[in-house]
Amino acid sequence: RRLITTHFSDLCQFHAMGEGFTWETQDKARDIAAARAGWEKAKELIRDPSIRLVLLDEINIALRYDYLEIGEVLEFLKTEKPPLTHVVLTGRNAKEELVEAADLVTEMVLVKHPFRAGIKAQAGVEF
Repeated sequence: RRLITTHFSDLCQFHAMGEGFTWETQDKARDIAAARAGWEKAKELIRDPSIRLVLLDEINIALRYDYLEIGEVLEFLKTEKPPLTHVVLTGRNAKEELVEAADLVTEMVLVKHPFRAGIKAQAGVEF
């Protein structure tokens, strides 16, 4: 984040919309509200004709837990996304409907992660 905001703020916007890991809040209503607020900001950015790429990091988690409606997201992307705007949606377990609608799907496979050795999420790496 600091790299983008310090050196590329004229080219890139950075919006942290969530509140962290959902298992830490244990408040589903609050997590849904944060996901909705993030989605509203994402729609605003996607609609902006001066923005050519929008990265929605970990949105697949919000979709997986039904914090956002997959139908609503797909409908928006189909009907309102400008043709030359690229939208990247990340996170594990993408819903099948999203995979079918996407132009490009890449699956990364976890081989080893420090979390499995008891190392908590690290600032600058996981968040």
